[in-house]
Amino acid sequence: MTRPILTVDSDSSVREAAKKMKAKGIGCVVVTEDDKPVGIATERDILQRVVAEGSDASEVKMKTIISRPLITLDANMPIIDAIRTMQKRNVRHLPITEGEKLVGIVTQRDLLRALALHVLISFRPLL
Repeated sequence: MTRPILTVDSDSSVREAAKKMKAKGIGCVVVTEDDKPVGIATERDILQRVVAEGSDASEVKMKTIISRPLITLDANMPIIDAIRTMQKRNVRHLPITEGEKLVGIVTQRDLLRALALHVLISFRPLL
């Protein structure tokens, strides 16, 4: 998983969030209200809900484009649970929590890398 998680306030503009995402080289941001995570916004959300609609990213607030409720997974859960949750809920980014605290985020790409490494390690003796 990637740590730390990038968060922005729900009243932030989409443009502000997009600038932060660009600076960090990431494709999503967790949106908070009163320092509590309430949703997530991805590059795809910004493209579909702001750019494609011809809206001004400086005027649109993050709270209007986020996906809610925020689907999370506990840090102690097995990788297979993350894969199942992503598939079942049709999400590509999964924030990871320890109790109530956000500690990181896992993407489909992260899981694919982990599985590929596991396969390579498993088959190494045979090679």
